[in-house]
Amino acid sequence: MSQQIIVPAPPPAERGKVSAILDSRYLPPIFITCILLAGHLSFGMLESYQKTLLAIATSILTELVLARTLTGKWPHPASAYITGISVGILIRSPAFWPYALCSAISIASKYVLRVKGRHIWNPSNFGISAMLFMAPETVATLSIQWGNYLLPLIVIWILGCVIVWRVRRLHITATYVVSFLGFAFLRSWMTGSPWQSEIAPITGPMYQLFVFFMVTDPKTTVRSRTGQCVVVFLVALAEMVMRLRQIVYAPFYALFLVGPSALLLEMWLDSRRANAAKMMAAR
Repeated sequence: MSQQIIVPAPPPAERGKVSAILDSRYLPPIFITCILLAGHLSFGMLESYQKTLLAIATSILTELVLARTLTGKWPHPASAYITGISVGILIRSPAFWPYALCSAISIASKYVLRVKGRHIWNPSNFGISAMLFMAPETVATLSIQWGNYLLPLIVIWILGCVIVWRVRRLHITATYVVSFLGFAFLRSWMTGSPWQSEIAPITGPMYQLFVFFMVTDPKTTVRSRTGQCVVVFLVALAEMVMRLRQIVYAPFYALFLVGPSALLLEMWLDSRRANAAKMMAAR
């Protein structure tokens, strides 16, 4: 006769803690994997599974090595997975090496390019922007849209909004989307192009990663809710200016320039306030 072993359930407080940990660590990787599967099964958007797996493996390995070497701790791989899979989805190249190099650059930027103990660029945004600048003849980015297949787009946007709402970042995504749409109509009026063609980019998988992961990255956004909304509005504004100048990779470059500038400004203002407080206390 078999013996049934009953494991007591954790108390409600502990269950809440476990649930929060699982949500915060695993929901974003699961969601970004859904974007990959939906996009690839619908349109074959990946160059190859091997290249994407190379980007993921390089990202996680680089994170493990640098974190252990520089901090003495083993990091949780979720963040590196998100960076690697973002690179695997967004990079386009006939060669394998750009996928590995872009992932390595992205993760290394977190540990090398730091100001007052904080990295100021979203890792995948930095890596992709660097590769587009350094190797434009070899590297491009994903540019497909969902076309007339609205179901994958609707499902991904619903899931994405729920996830960023749970981590209190929905206002960032919403501000960027509203700003993008407003500037799209403005570009249409200024250039005479159909408004549908100006809006179309935001329906693509690339923008799902951009609006749900890059611009909402907690490590590289300013603290205040108002400041976060202002920054993504400025990202959308910079993107519009670049699009008017026919700069192909406008969203990546806009975030690359505006995001760190906002963080540096916040750090400078914090330093001024701290110095002023010290002077007042010394009097």
